[in-house]
Amino acid sequence: MIGRLSGTLAEKAPPHLLVDVNGVAYEVDVPMSTFYNLPAVGERVALLTHLVVREDAHVLFGFLTHDERTTFRLLVKIAGVGPRTALAILSGLSVAELAQAVTLQESGRLVKVPGIGKKTAERLLLELKGKLGDAIATPATVAAGAHADILQALLALGYNDREAAAAMKALPPDVAVGDGIKLALRTLAR
Repeated sequence: MIGRLSGTLAEKAPPHLLVDVNGVAYEVDVPMSTFYNLPAVGERVALLTHLVVREDAHVLFGFLTHDERTTFRLLVKIAGVGPRTALAILSGLSVAELAQAVTLQESGRLVKVPGIGKKTAERLLLELKGKLGDAIATPATVAAGAHADILQALLALGYNDREAAAAMKALPPDVAVGDGIKLALRTLAR
């Protein structure tokens, strides 16, 4: 219904904004990733929006990027994930970090977000697998594919999750699978 707001930023107090559009002020909730990139109060702002209609309220959520809004819409379609939880996820992880966590099936990253327990994190990983990469096109998802293959190779070689994750941290983001496995094995041999 309301897809975009463009106006003057009247107030901002995390995670709420007040955007004045020709004399009508809209209350908008935004993730922290959007909040940190907003202009100063009194300046022009344009937000992509998503309207949630409930029995007791109409709540408007705003995003600076198309990827954030698309990811938010994917998240709210998952059973047990409402708009507030989706907002918390996008506040705790960037879209690229979420895509990488889904690609690498890292529930530990999601559990660190307030309000996300182990079961919800696993459901998110299952539901978003294959969807998040199609919805957004970021270089991190391409690099994450190689990292996922490297991680699977280390696990297949008998290393536990903790050892494999530690070795993965030492790898450059754009490493090829073969080179990444060699570098990870060198790191683990130390």
